[in-house]
Parts: sequence; C-alpha cells; structure tokens
Amino acid sequence: MSSDYIKSLRSKLGSQLIILPSVAAVISDEAGRLLLQEKSSGEGWSLPAGAIELGETPQQAIEREVLEETGLRVIRSEILAVFSGCDFRYTYPNGDQVEYLVVLFKCATSGEPGGFTDTETASLKYTAFDEMPKLALPYPIELLFPTIAQTGSIR
Repeated sequence: MSSDYIKSLRSKLGSQLIILPSVAAVISDEAGRLLLQEKSSGEGWSLPAGAIELGETPQQAIEREVLEETGLRVIRSEILAVFSGCDFRYTYPNGDQVEYLVVLFKCATSGEPGGFTDTETASLKYTAFDEMPKLALPYPIELLFPTIAQTGSIR
C-alpha cells in the first residue's frame, strides 16, 4: 500500500478511513493447497493482493501484484467475487485505516513461487485447508478451497 497516489492521499487525510480499490489472488497447486504470502511487516498471512494503481484495470493489477509478490506469472484469471463493506476494513500497524473494495481472482500461473520483487513479502507457502491461518480479511472459505466446498467437508 505504498503507491505515490496513496502516499499523496495520506499526506492530506492522515490515517483516516479511505476506500481502496484492490485485487487479491486465489492461487492453488495441484494438491488444492492455497498460496499464502507472509507479510514482512509482521501482519501475518494473506492472499497475494494489493491496490489498483491509477490508470490500471483490475486485470492488470492482479497480474502485477502476483508477479511482484510471488514471482509467478498469471497466465489465466477469472473474477470469483467482489467484496467491500465494514467486514473489509483494516487498520495497518501505523494506524492507516482502509476499507477495501476487493476484486477476488482465481489465477492460473506459470513458474515457481519465489523471486518476488517487493519488500512486502517475507515468505510464501502453499497451505492446506486444515492448516489455514486466520487472514486479515474474511474471504469465504469455499472460494479459497473450492474442492473442499464441492465435497461438503467444510467445518
């Protein structure tokens, strides 16, 4: 969340609540495990995600964010859902408040995770449903693990 546009907004508005158009990626391996990103800020685990930059489409944003945060190239994607509202509010450790409008994509990728170019990523891992940590935003589990949802094994 460090684009020049966001920095400019924050210089005028401080930490007050802003709505932030963003994207997030659901990337799974062959075993159906979900790729998660550990934030270098100590905020925990999240989906590869980020803000949509000025002049950028959601499709362009998801391709850029996935490459920057995972080193993977998006070769195909589809919109799974769009989320916003009070449940998608987040306060960063520095006090900045956002309410995300998130376009959630299912992404097919090429390459191996790693080789990320941003400073937001500490590490990456594929996570099984039964090892899933709590994420900052409440994405529906059936969108993150569709094979689990199809078998009816969701807790």
